[in-house]
Amino acid sequence: MSPLSLPTIFNLITFTLILLTKPRPTLTVSPCRTQCGQIPIHYPFGIDPGCGSPPYQKMLNCSTTDLFFETPSGTYKVQTIDYPKKTLTLYDPAMSTCSILQPHHDFVMSDIQSVIVPPAPDTVFALMNCSIDSPVLNHYKNLCFNFSGHSCDELYGACTSFRLFHISTNSSPPCCFTRYNTVRFMSMNILDCTHYTSVYNSEELKGVAPVDWVYGIRLSFSVPDTGCDRCGRSGGTCGFDVETEGLVCICSSTMNSTTECAVGSVTDSTGEIHTPFTFLRAFISFFGAVIFMIL
Repeated sequence: MSPLSLPTIFNLITFTLILLTKPRPTLTVSPCRTQCGQIPIHYPFGIDPGCGSPPYQKMLNCSTTDLFFETPSGTYKVQTIDYPKKTLTLYDPAMSTCSILQPHHDFVMSDIQSVIVPPAPDTVFALMNCSIDSPVLNHYKNLCFNFSGHSCDELYGACTSFRLFHISTNSSPPCCFTRYNTVRFMSMNILDCTHYTSVYNSEELKGVAPVDWVYGIRLSFSVPDTGCDRCGRSGGTCGFDVETEGLVCICSSTMNSTTECAVGSVTDSTGEIHTPFTFLRAFISFFGAVIFMIL
């Protein structure tokens, strides 16, 4: 074998150094699930311990195929999560709609939920079949507002389920279009109304008959500014220490960082971690082989 020329050796060494010093992507094997059924799970939400943002922990529960939102008053199926618009839409199976009349119940969120994931501004609650002594018809009547020109008569007349109220009293019982804070601070018993329903996209419902309203509860959320973008750019997943609730960047099932995953560290699909030292050893071995060929 003819010995390698010095220019050839120099080119080999230069090419190898370029490959070894080039930043390598971090391929993480995170313990945080990013999907539940058809719904993606991203920060600030999480469905596994230590995943997402601490205030949002235990709000979501994932079954085999469905995602649920947990509140003090019950469990509600999540229909969609829109991350760009920062909204989360719930379906309440126990809520009355234009087509079905359900038994009376309250929708109650915890104090922290009411602050960080409150019902969106376009969500309207309709209190129905209220007594004339209801607080929202007397001392707190300012809590009721005109909802895109809709009336109690229209609501009771257009919906087969709500028509029962009109038939039973031979009149249109009082109703009240209001916001979540009304039902948050006063139960249905205090409000003295037998049923409620809620709709969203309220700004688009002017002139739309109640039978075509979009029934459900839309929540809005915010994303805490905790430096999560930096963690994500490094290939990690934002989470937190379950004991201290301090922010951590989850780089693998066994490796965490305070801000970001180490540049050049790679966790492959087998769980083996490759650090820059691994590539340094490879370079030394290669360089040794070249010297052997020269000699």
